[in-house]
Amino acid sequence: MSSLTSAGRGAVPFSAASTAPTASAKQDRRRVLLVSGLAGAGRTTALRALEDLGYEAIDNLPLELLSHMADGLAAEPERAREQPLAIGVDCRSRGFSGKDFVERIQSLRAVPHLEVVLIYLDCSDEVLIRRFTETRRRHPLAPDRSVADGIARERSLMFPIRGGLADLVIDTSERSIGDLKRLMSERFRLDRQPGLALTVMSFSYRVGVPREADLVFDVRFLSNPHYVEALQPFDGEKAEVARFIEGDPSLAPFMTALNALIDPLLPSYEREGKSYLTIAVGCTGGKHRSVYVAKRLAESLRGGGRPVALIHRDLQRDISGQSHQI
Repeated sequence: MSSLTSAGRGAVPFSAASTAPTASAKQDRRRVLLVSGLAGAGRTTALRALEDLGYEAIDNLPLELLSHMADGLAAEPERAREQPLAIGVDCRSRGFSGKDFVERIQSLRAVPHLEVVLIYLDCSDEVLIRRFTETRRRHPLAPDRSVADGIARERSLMFPIRGGLADLVIDTSERSIGDLKRLMSERFRLDRQPGLALTVMSFSYRVGVPREADLVFDVRFLSNPHYVEALQPFDGEKAEVARFIEGDPSLAPFMTALNALIDPLLPSYEREGKSYLTIAVGCTGGKHRSVYVAKRLAESLRGGGRPVALIHRDLQRDISGQSHQI
């Protein structure tokens, strides 16, 4: 059995017509990445990574200046307009309100010479509370109350942005600083070809379904190598584990059906203007079956000529019992 969910902008895959810009049209527009999300979720790390990639990074831009940015960018010399921008905006920005933010982003997206991408950094409440506690910081929206109160208020403010406006949602709950930097590089390096950016991610259901996932598949129906003592120390990347999983007669028809489902979805998502797609594959521990199937799926997608980022979210956690976080 498999489960399927979708989230984010442009998630209506079967429309026959679309007004979304083509890949070639996007190449002629100046890229503007808006980096937003929850306080403590890694926005500063993401902006620094983008700056290292060659973006001009601006943090805490007052919300009212977004309205004037399009005219200002158009007036710049042609050479200056070639450099992409990364702009950090969240609830701490002066004059912030969720409603105004939504309206201003929609206005920016209507400007023909700009390719506006909104990245939303999310994180679980438990991890956010731990991060604020460890750094002895107060939440910016609750200077005189608990961190939990600040997080709750911020989630309410940011709900319309995360739920319906974000192009890419990144959950940093189980990501280290290095993980986030690598993801930003894979997704936003300046030499990346235009088109739908794919991420295939394995995960453990014990830890939870990745909140940034667009499509989720459950492979717990496959035979579990965990119960074979000789295979327990290994993971789904090992040949011995691969042979065991391949011996399950349910695998081949599942992989065939999985590819048959995903392949026609991708061009349809592109026509609808979706730029980023995360496909998550889960098993109980995130170590054997999900790792193997995610790897097979990524190889299949790459065989079709698409660049794919492969992430094993919980593999290190499953092996060591620990995870390094931002």
